[in-house]
Amino acid sequence: MQYSSKYIIGFAAALCLVCAICVAGLAVALKPQQELNKVLDRKEKVLQVAGLLDEGAKKPAAEIQALFEANIRSQFIDLETGARLDDAQLKERGIDPGNFDPRKYLSENGVDVEKNPAGVPEIPPVAEVYEVMRGESVSAIILPVHGKGLWSTMYGYVALADDGNTVKGLTFYEHGETPGLGGEIDNPLWKSLWPGRKIYGADGEPEIMVIKGQAGPPDVAPYEVDGLSGATITARGVGYLLQFWMGEKGFKPFIENFRKGGAS
Repeated sequence: MQYSSKYIIGFAAALCLVCAICVAGLAVALKPQQELNKVLDRKEKVLQVAGLLDEGAKKPAAEIQALFEANIRSQFIDLETGARLDDAQLKERGIDPGNFDPRKYLSENGVDVEKNPAGVPEIPPVAEVYEVMRGESVSAIILPVHGKGLWSTMYGYVALADDGNTVKGLTFYEHGETPGLGGEIDNPLWKSLWPGRKIYGADGEPEIMVIKGQAGPPDVAPYEVDGLSGATITARGVGYLLQFWMGEKGFKPFIENFRKGGAS
């Protein structure tokens, strides 16, 4: 049986419409779970960079949540002053701590900054940071960082010891760098080079940088980390983003308050 061209075109259009509706419906239905998975992944990365969860360990969502709640305290700070914001101040700014999306907040409230090597075009007035708790004391702080690599914006966390200067860990939860090259920023061997490095030099300014070639251990090269073979731009981008976010436009005011005991 032969069908007319109109029938074939109409049938194909109807089939495409049905498929599109199904795909769109699934996307809408799955979006809440996808958002929850993203939040859970970030919490997992926070635990890993804090040294509370082994990288690659497969834990149920409930266990990750429980581990996070038992050891990590979320804080919201005024990025310019480094001051901690209480619930009333957050409410005044229209921020719901339980539903805070840092990327959405930045897109809606970002403040432009001067052109910088990290490729950060704007900063948020308010940032969410994390404190690793040991009883009632803060043993480390975890700060969100991002900046340009070769092909993408790299989003991650850096953990600093309670001196506000010594790196405890660095990890990235999202980027689009080339697998096997810039993507080696996810390599556990490379990330293991970071603990023990120092952020600030004698003048109080950020000096941490990824160099080309080998840097040596932290006691020999406290401000330098080995580069990545074939991924110079990505590696430098990591150094630049750390220098930016540890500087005056980033978390330096908060870190200075933390050192004085004003942020704990």
